[in-house]
Amino acid sequence: MCNLWILIFIAFIFFNIIAYFVPKKISKIEIYATCFFAYAYGITTDIIFDLHLHLYGYFQNGFQWVGLLGIILYFPAISFLFLNHYPSEKKVTQKWFYIFLWSLFAVIFEWLSVKAGYFYYNGWKLWYSGALYPPIFLSLVVNHKLVKGLIKRFQNSF
Repeated sequence: MCNLWILIFIAFIFFNIIAYFVPKKISKIEIYATCFFAYAYGITTDIIFDLHLHLYGYFQNGFQWVGLLGIILYFPAISFLFLNHYPSEKKVTQKWFYIFLWSLFAVIFEWLSVKAGYFYYNGWKLWYSGALYPPIFLSLVVNHKLVKGLIKRFQNSF
């Protein structure tokens, strides 16, 4: 396990490189709003589940700067990649399948993060995450729709 967490950070950097170079299907303001929402959502969740309830954490108990760096590198990039390719014009079944696939990816990546020593459980179970990832990804979709509506409303006011 010694320093396998470095592989997790390499993956974080890889996700950001992909996010930077992938053709953008959403506007810059939507990207900004998505990344900021994902970061705020991730930090809020971690404050409650990690620092308050002590159910999981990064490396060891308490705040870790390197854990914060991981949050900054992971949540915005993954959220952007998820929304950039979200099949908003497709059937509901395709949308749910897309959310399921991303949730499966998130569970697998979380499991690898635990195995690498980047992330630890202290009462948390992997299946809790599996149950929470679909609503988390759905909240990204809802937030994105809200942002698009606000942009449209703002543009129409001029």
